[in-house]
Amino acid sequence: MIKYIELTTDERTHDLYERREKARRDQAMFLKDSMLEVAKNLLDFGDPIEKIITVTGLTREVIENLNHD
Repeated sequence: MIKYIELTTDERTHDLYERREKARRDQAMFLKDSMLEVAKNLLDFGDPIEKIITVTGLTREVIENLNHD
């Protein structure tokens, strides 16, 4: 609760928090996009979906939908 109050009342702390969260979101999006690209390449090479799931951590549904793009 104290942290919440600090974040909501101190403009500089709030700004730093927002920047950090944006960086985390950007990194997560980059990693997801990278895994999608890896999955597409593995599909192009004919690798089995089970292997692609293991390598990328993506779900079967996401990988199968890549075949339709």
